[in-house]
Amino acid sequence: MHHSLLSPQCSFLMKDEPVEAIFEATVGQAVDETLSALGESPKQAIYRHLKIMYGLNKEDIPCKIEAFASAIEQIFGSVAKLIEIKIIERLHSEYEDFCYVPKNRELDFVEYITDLQNRLEPKD
Repeated sequence: MHHSLLSPQCSFLMKDEPVEAIFEATVGQAVDETLSALGESPKQAIYRHLKIMYGLNKEDIPCKIEAFASAIEQIFGSVAKLIEIKIIERLHSEYEDFCYVPKNRELDFVEYITDLQNRLEPKD
């Protein structure tokens, strides 16, 4: 059975448009590359733990960014912020023209992803 990159559970994939599909793939790749920096075995262990303990499949991470952020914060504690920053750095390299201004003067991973997603959504 072939799994599509697009998940019907993604709130921003309602119209199945290419921008959203690319965004989902880019977020997934940024997460994967960041976790790869820890080594292949630790990365796979983290994905297994996310699935078993949090019901979060690797493919669902871009769609469930709040659940992912909460899970890694529980797993890694304060180190989770460093992981989130690395993911943001990777995303910023893809979307260099996106300017993020934190609402509360503090970097917020979920807010960054949501703001980026909202900026990329086609306007009707």
